[in-house]
Amino acid sequence: MSRLPFELMLALRYLRPKRTSVSVITLISVVGVMLGVAVLIIVIAVMSGFDRELRDKIVSFSAHLRIEPAHGTLEHYDRVMSAVATNPLVKGVAPYIIGQVLVKTEPENTNIAPRVVAPLLRGVDPRREPSVSRLPESMVEGKFDVSGYSLLVGRQFADKMGLEVGDHLAVYSVRAFEQWEDSRKQGSEESPLAADYTVTGIFELGMQDYDSTFVITSLANAQDFYGLDDPDSVHGLFVALHDPEQAALARTQLAAALGPGFVITTWMEENSEILQVLAVEKYMMFYLLFFITIVAAFGICSALITFVVQKTREIGALKALGATGGQVMCLFLAQSLAVGAVGVLAGLGLGLLAVAYRNDFLLLMRRVTGIELFPADIYHFYGIPAWLHAGDIGVICGGSLLICVVVGGLIPAWNAARLKPAEALRHE
Repeated sequence: MSRLPFELMLALRYLRPKRTSVSVITLISVVGVMLGVAVLIIVIAVMSGFDRELRDKIVSFSAHLRIEPAHGTLEHYDRVMSAVATNPLVKGVAPYIIGQVLVKTEPENTNIAPRVVAPLLRGVDPRREPSVSRLPESMVEGKFDVSGYSLLVGRQFADKMGLEVGDHLAVYSVRAFEQWEDSRKQGSEESPLAADYTVTGIFELGMQDYDSTFVITSLANAQDFYGLDDPDSVHGLFVALHDPEQAALARTQLAAALGPGFVITTWMEENSEILQVLAVEKYMMFYLLFFITIVAAFGICSALITFVVQKTREIGALKALGATGGQVMCLFLAQSLAVGAVGVLAGLGLGLLAVAYRNDFLLLMRRVTGIELFPADIYHFYGIPAWLHAGDIGVICGGSLLICVVVGGLIPAWNAARLKPAEALRHE
C-alpha cells in the first residue's frame, strides 16, 4: 500500500504522460515555467552583477566616506586623521585636494595644434592613497609616481588628448588666472604662467567619469595650485571602511567623535542617482519578467480545466465514496504544484547553466555574427558580469511556484470541489 495521501497519489497518477491534448498543454506549461524562471535568474543575476561591479568601481576611486570642513579648508588634517583612524570601522584614511585646472598639450611637432581641456585635478598622498583607493593598482602604462612635477592621467583622457607616458603638459591653475585678472585691473599685462608637468603614468579604473575627467598629482603640487600655503591644509579626507555597507553607521560615529564643523558624505549619497537607476531597472525587470511565469500558469489552469471536464465522472464517484470538497480541491492543487515544481527546477538548472557559461555564449555569438554584442569601450567590462544572490533565487523560485499553484490550480480545483455527485453521475 502506498503511504502517500490519496490526493497526491491520484494527482501523480493523472500526470502520467498520455497522448491527449491535456498532456500537450501540460508539457507546454512546464516549458513556459522553465523559461520564465530561467530568464528571470539570468536577467537578475546580470543586473546584480552590474550593480556590484559598479559599486566596486565607484569606491575604487572615491572611497566610502568623504570628510570636509563645513567652511573653508581642513587645517591640521593630521589631527583629524588620527581621530578618524581610531574608529574600528575605518580601514584607511587619506587627505585629498580636488579642483579644476586648465591643461594644454605641448606637441613636439609644431604643425600639430595643441589641445586644451579643463579636467579635475586631484592631489594625493602616495603613502596613504593605497589605503583608500585602488588607484595605485590601476596603472596600465607607466607607474604610480607623483614625485616632482609628475602627472597621472586616465586612459580615456590620454586617448582624447593624444597623450603617452613621457609627454609634457602645461597646467594652469585657477589661482594663476585670478592673479592675472587682478594684475589687469591694476594696469599690468602679466599673463598667467603655466607649470610644466610630465605624464608618468596612465590609469584605468573602468569608470568614464574617472578615466576621462581626473588627472592626479602630489598633494604638495595641488596645494600650490590652490594657494594652500599651509602644508597642513587640504580640502578633505577620504575614508575607507572594512564594510562599505556600514557607511551610515560609520558616519554617525565619526560625526559624534569629530564634533560640529564637518560635513561627512557617504559613497551611496554621492552616487545616489546612478544607484537608484540600477535598483529601479532591476526591480522593473523583476516584475515584468514574472509575467512570463504568469502566462505559463494560465497554461496550467487551461490544462486542469480541461482535465476537470474529462474527469467529471471520476470526481463524482470520489465524492459519492466520501471524499470531501477539500480533498478534491487538494488533488488538483497538488497537480498544479507538481507541474510548477518540475518547471521551476528545470528553469533553475537552465538559468544556473546559462549564467555559468554566459561569456562563452557571448564569444560564440561574436564568432558567428561577427558583431561585438557587448563592446568593452562602451560598458567598460570585458565580460558580462553576474552575481547570483541566494535571496533573489529564493524569491524567483518560490514566487514562480506560488503563481503556478494559485493562478494555475485554484480555479480548476475550486470548480472540481463544487461538483455534486448526483449531477456528476446523472448521465452515467
